[in-house]
Amino acid sequence: MRTRFYLFTAFLSLSLPVVQSCKDNPGNNDFLKKVLANIDQIKSATYFSTIYASAPGDTAKFNSYDWYKKEYFNTADTFIGSSFALFQPFDTSKMYYFYDGLAQAYIDTDIKTIEIDSFKANTLPFRPIGPPFFNYTKNIIKYALETKDSITTELKDFGDSVLFSLAVYGNSQVEFFGKPVYNKNPYSTGKKVSRYDIWISKSNYLPYRYRRNMSTSTSWEACTNVKYNNTGIEDFIPSNYFPPDLKIAVRGEGEQKTVDMSGKVAPDWTLKDYNGTTVALKDFRSKILIIEFTGIGCGPCHASIPFQKRLLADNKLKSFELISIETWSKNLEGIKRYCINNNLNHKYLISSGEVVKDYQVRRVPVFYLLDENRVIRSVIQGYEKETTDKEIRDIINDLIK
Repeated sequence: MRTRFYLFTAFLSLSLPVVQSCKDNPGNNDFLKKVLANIDQIKSATYFSTIYASAPGDTAKFNSYDWYKKEYFNTADTFIGSSFALFQPFDTSKMYYFYDGLAQAYIDTDIKTIEIDSFKANTLPFRPIGPPFFNYTKNIIKYALETKDSITTELKDFGDSVLFSLAVYGNSQVEFFGKPVYNKNPYSTGKKVSRYDIWISKSNYLPYRYRRNMSTSTSWEACTNVKYNNTGIEDFIPSNYFPPDLKIAVRGEGEQKTVDMSGKVAPDWTLKDYNGTTVALKDFRSKILIIEFTGIGCGPCHASIPFQKRLLADNKLKSFELISIETWSKNLEGIKRYCINNNLNHKYLISSGEVVKDYQVRRVPVFYLLDENRVIRSVIQGYEKETTDKEIRDIINDLIK
């Protein structure tokens, strides 16, 4: 298999212009088709993966991960089309996560638990799983060749590699969970709502890096030390990597239900901002206080920023204050740049596991509206433009009467 695979790549030495659009260009489309056919030769792959993300309009990393991945083409899985596993890069015998086409699972040795999700509670028409590298890049290229959506594509020749760029226009953001998935409520203000860049090596005419650029975040993944077709999916037995004495937990079963915190005194906390300045809940003396739990890269969180600014401006003389608490990132430089780039003038603090637990934060954004006695008067989950704006304003107006 490996011999046939590398012989196949030898026929892909195409001469590309420096810059040329692929749309309605048979020559460049032929290039992509051949790269796609080359990816189809991969039945399995192992590689070291580096993933990191940055805020909109920035390049500073606010999250980064290093993994050793095992990826398998899986014809039995009609959702993603692949099975895969993530291992610790410093010890590739220690599995952290796997998806086998039937379920996904996280192995947490700290709490000695294997949490399994068989998607029984999933109401979406797709499985919200981040696909492995070659599955992901394959489906992006396939979409570019087959879609009737409004797109532009481009190839750039850099000598030893080719950069393929795809921009999607319209009212829907396009993500890839195996098949393309359309987000009908993108948090973008422009016509270009999705952009993907894939770097293709000329040594084997296969992708080795991609960039996903959305209105809410930009993420990269690069793979190195790739080995192809050394094993088959029949050898993929996740249970072989389960540490002994770990209990099995099924997601959704036995989970503690969220308690309604309305009417309760807000749990006290002391946190720090990106400059290391300590801030405590008791430091705030305003009549009304909103605590927003947020995350860099969260679409609704980012969409709520203009409303927050209007709210602060409208209520600056009414003893009103707003605090944002970051729950997704611990990168101080990335958080600082996010605040500066978005002109955030209110307190933006870094969360702790304890405060997330105390406030029962399951997802972001979530807004806690506190009165002058720091009693939680309302908890608002999520953000929807105008609807959430009105809901928060109405509560504030009731509190300032």
